[in-house]
Amino acid sequence: MIPQFSRDDLKGIFHYTGKLIILLGFLMLVPLFVGLIFKEWNASLDFVVVSLFSIFLGYTLITIFPEETDLNWRQSMSITSLIWLIYMFIGAIPLFLSGHYNSYIDACFESMSAFATTGLTLVKDLDHMAHCYNFWRHFMCFIGGQGIIVAGIMIFFKGSSAFKIYVGEAREEKILPNVVQTAKFIWLVSISYLLIFTFVIGIINILHGFFPSRAFFHAICIFMAGWDTAGFAVQSQNISYYHNPIIEIITLLIVLLGAINFGLHYAVWTGRFKEIYKDDELKVFLISISILTFFAFWGYGKVMLKQNFFSTLRFIFYHIVSGHTGVGYTNSDSFFLKNCPEIFLLFVIIAMGLGGCSCSTSGGIKMLRVLFIIKEIKKEIKIYTSPGSAIVFEKFHHIKDIQLVDSQIKTSSIITLLFIFTYLLGGIIGTIYRYPFLHSLFESTSACANVGLSVGITSHSMPNLLKVVYIMEMYMGRLEFMIFFVFISYLISLRSPE
Repeated sequence: MIPQFSRDDLKGIFHYTGKLIILLGFLMLVPLFVGLIFKEWNASLDFVVVSLFSIFLGYTLITIFPEETDLNWRQSMSITSLIWLIYMFIGAIPLFLSGHYNSYIDACFESMSAFATTGLTLVKDLDHMAHCYNFWRHFMCFIGGQGIIVAGIMIFFKGSSAFKIYVGEAREEKILPNVVQTAKFIWLVSISYLLIFTFVIGIINILHGFFPSRAFFHAICIFMAGWDTAGFAVQSQNISYYHNPIIEIITLLIVLLGAINFGLHYAVWTGRFKEIYKDDELKVFLISISILTFFAFWGYGKVMLKQNFFSTLRFIFYHIVSGHTGVGYTNSDSFFLKNCPEIFLLFVIIAMGLGGCSCSTSGGIKMLRVLFIIKEIKKEIKIYTSPGSAIVFEKFHHIKDIQLVDSQIKTSSIITLLFIFTYLLGGIIGTIYRYPFLHSLFESTSACANVGLSVGITSHSMPNLLKVVYIMEMYMGRLEFMIFFVFISYLISLRSPE
């Protein structure tokens, strides 16, 4: 029997939800500032209104529910599940007001895609969108990539409540002994790279003829969407807009850094450079990229025999890395991707489905879970080939030497199966609307693994029900299912005390 919510449970949930809504209201001042810089007065007014609405709504909740309490696990999971939906609905308001979306559901799709760092988009006439709206699309990626809750931890949560709310956002590893310190480190790394890469890309853009203001606007947006493996772009042609191999190389570096475990970043930042070579998860990640690139190139080359070797390799490698890291950047258009050989699309689907490293900005199954499964297979082989009295165990190196335990295998297997089931279910739903199954599977995997690559199914003209399906896939994939299921189970148990 699932225990029901008590009144105290609801007080804690609504109190901290209110605080996080207030945080969103203040975060909207950033795109407001961008709008004022570019003298976009009407667009800026939208952010003033929505910011005030968020702050008012948040303060209303904490006024009605003023008690600060230590959170239990079900409260933490509920707050996490609720706040991602609330942020989607509020974050969509200025986008809808921009006039670049057919409906509010389209704006919600865009908002969830941004916060979940997916990158699938329903925007219309992106090339003429006001700077502040366009910046908001990318800034939501930056907020969601580090984690909505991770931002709130530094301000609102303390002690055991901070740890529970941190785990609630599908993060299992503490980089530092204290989760507040962990949250601060994640933001320190992100902002440091933001400054470095914005400067580098901005200078490159200036050298290629951009005006300084436009050059650095593009640069900061490219970084935010790349580092947080979201894949939104300032222009409708995505990265192909720049026609610049240097930009492609830099974006690959950014997305690879974004897809690496923050714990490994911490090891490097503190001088333990050998961890780069020792970390088993990173090894599996790089080996997987290499194998998939080889087979994708082989499969693509067998069909497209007349293509230039280096151009083909550049296209294939970029998309395999883009899919595997979960960024969804593309150096081609969706029409070209749609008409690629099916075997190439299959390997991109596998790359997207596997995802990046744990405790990173990537989505998907994650390389640490793949490592666990590989190690368990190796362990089972050892058991069957060892004497009956032998005690067999497996170790792996992930920041430190760790012994593999059954609970890790169990959890990893469950999450992996849930991802695969959701990929397939979304693909089947797509076929109901008469899209080819492989293309539907591609789009479903891209949504659930929070990637953003598209073969053209995702558009403002697709059925509304399919939009809702992809929204739910992005949402559940970002929270890795279990948090959402816990929340739903307690909603079902919600009833008046007898």
